[in-house]
Amino acid sequence: MPRNRHACNFGENMGDDKTLKHLPLEAMHEEAGARFGAFAGWRMPLTYPAGVMKEHLHTRQQAGLFDISHMQLFAVEGDGAAAFLSRACPLDAAALGEGKSKYTLLLGENAGIIDDLIVTRLGPSRFVIVANAGNAARDEAHLRKVAEGFEVRLEALDRVLLALQGPAAEDVLVNAGLDLSDLTFLTAVEPREGWFAARSGYTGEDGFEIALPPDAAPRLVEEILADERAKWIGLAARDSLRLEAGLCLHGQDLSEETDPASAALLWAIPKNVREDGGFIGAEALARIRADGIKEKRVGLKPEGRQPVRSGATIVDGDGRAIGRVTSGGFGPSVEHPVAMGYVEKAHADAGTRLYAEVRGSRIAMDVHPLPFTPHNYRKG
Repeated sequence: MPRNRHACNFGENMGDDKTLKHLPLEAMHEEAGARFGAFAGWRMPLTYPAGVMKEHLHTRQQAGLFDISHMQLFAVEGDGAAAFLSRACPLDAAALGEGKSKYTLLLGENAGIIDDLIVTRLGPSRFVIVANAGNAARDEAHLRKVAEGFEVRLEALDRVLLALQGPAAEDVLVNAGLDLSDLTFLTAVEPREGWFAARSGYTGEDGFEIALPPDAAPRLVEEILADERAKWIGLAARDSLRLEAGLCLHGQDLSEETDPASAALLWAIPKNVREDGGFIGAEALARIRADGIKEKRVGLKPEGRQPVRSGATIVDGDGRAIGRVTSGGFGPSVEHPVAMGYVEKAHADAGTRLYAEVRGSRIAMDVHPLPFTPHNYRKG
């Protein structure tokens, strides 16, 4: 899922700030020793006592449990649901099979990316959208405006959303009494009334995302964590995992100032949809593609051990500014710094040597293919 892909400017512990929203399972995180911070208007667990490095590696090796209840689910129902979604997003919703999920984008008229979403079809006229936390209000307002021309109902759902990620995720869930082994990557099911589960995630690993009523969540969490292979994982490790996997974070790698072509996300728009148009932003995107993109999102591998963070200017060998870093950190699995950013198209080929300006010095880095670590999704 698009899973929390917003700017990782984690705040310090702000548990006393009454302006923050609180997770339904906050007490469980406190009992687990979580360190909290402000993120997208929520008080979120950033790390647990094991620390970011061990949490990251545990997810890659066994099973990491993430509380991503700050993200927003929307139910979309009605005879016009498919047509509505195909207008709101560059998506052929009518062609999406029942039980299938699709990564897609919410675009403005200028083809700027308002958000990236996962849309799942649950029935002939029933869909679920998973949206990012920091964009939820903006998304809802935009979607309701688009919905005015369609026979459709849009409802914001009150759910706890959990992600269990890693090679042991399926077996851990089976032992917890939830058998989702029939699912493959980007397929979904409603295993119980009021529940929604998809084989998806935001780490590059096999795994599941499960939405369920708040009163049912503590028991499932207890059953999962009774298995020693499953551990709570915080938002900081979630960020390093997604960065190694080359997955975008809205608010950093994506924004309303970036378009799908420059963001290297045209693969998310079916060819027939790109050709036929009909979605919001179609004409602007067609112009961008016809004129040719000026910059492109790329992976970046800095030399040495020092991470290059978001906001660093990228320059060429002559010191000319040709881009910017949008996400950066250290990759515990690959054991070297990893980053993503936008560079002028002429400098976007893999292996191109560039430099990041960091506190008055320059760090050499090469354009690197994405992802940095292979995806381990369970394909059908």
